[in-house]
Amino acid sequence: MEAAVDIVLLSLLCVTVIVIVYIRKLFCAIMLLGIFSLISASLFITMDAVDVAFTEAAVGTGISSILLLSALSLTHTRERRPAHQPYVALMVVAVTGAVLVYGTMDLPAFGDPDSAIHRHMAVRFIVDSPQEVGPPNVVTSVLASYRGYDTLGETTVIFTAGIALVALLGFNRRKEFKVRLSGAQITSVPEVPLSSAPKVPNADYLVLRIVGKMFIPLIMLFALYVQFHGDYGPGGGFQAGVIFASAIMLYAMIFNVETAMRVVTPTALRLLAVLGLLLYGGVGVLCMLLGGNFLDYNVLAHAPLHGQHLGIFLIELGVGITVFAIMVTMFYALGNRSGRSV
Repeated sequence: MEAAVDIVLLSLLCVTVIVIVYIRKLFCAIMLLGIFSLISASLFITMDAVDVAFTEAAVGTGISSILLLSALSLTHTRERRPAHQPYVALMVVAVTGAVLVYGTMDLPAFGDPDSAIHRHMAVRFIVDSPQEVGPPNVVTSVLASYRGYDTLGETTVIFTAGIALVALLGFNRRKEFKVRLSGAQITSVPEVPLSSAPKVPNADYLVLRIVGKMFIPLIMLFALYVQFHGDYGPGGGFQAGVIFASAIMLYAMIFNVETAMRVVTPTALRLLAVLGLLLYGGVGVLCMLLGGNFLDYNVLAHAPLHGQHLGIFLIELGVGITVFAIMVTMFYALGNRSGRSV
């Protein structure tokens, strides 16, 4: 039965990829990419990789679709047909794919108990992590403790990607002028032409706005649950940051990007992005100052397990803050660049 489910999901993936390649309407392609990620998450669940499925669903289906739709507002809705058929590119892709498939022939069969990973690393993590790290979720122990360096690198990559996008797109710089009324100086406001002044989208859809206000706090609450429950179940800072960012994006889509910027300002997001990364790295430096190695959480408390819990809590918090700030910053950069509501 499980093999039949895998075959069906894999077939759907193949069909979705083929349609994405041939379709010219970019909006439909973005929707199909979200479907592709959702099917991939389902495949990960059948392989018992729940944490990976959670991340794929949150990032691939959710945030990526929103960011691509935001980018779509900067370009045309339909892909132009190339003047010449890219046969050379097709040949390069085909040859590269064939080489990759050939390279996988030496890999052990999926789930083979005699493979090196199942005889050494997996056993080591499953057996020793409860005594060395503590959290019931072994994935959290591996990512936050055993592979703390790698996770720090991944967080740095996300931070760099967000800064690079803002550097490329930037924010619209509007001239500011000071308004004086009855001799009293009022706060400076941006000078925006009346014709291009942002309007609240869907203003007539009262039900949409009310339902949005009801669900946005619930989404944020769920993000906090994912953040602080990652030690015991699927989740952690990365997934929590993405979910929290989706709440702000939903608010911007319902009301307006400019309105969302007044709630969570771009300046605050930049500070939060740096703060989260510094919190992660600062935990490692603190461990060194206390006589341990970089990201050796054992020295953070009187008992090694307590130190591990504290260290994982702090670095996961740093990851969540940075991911949230970078995702919303990227959304702001795209939405503000277009000058329209997303």
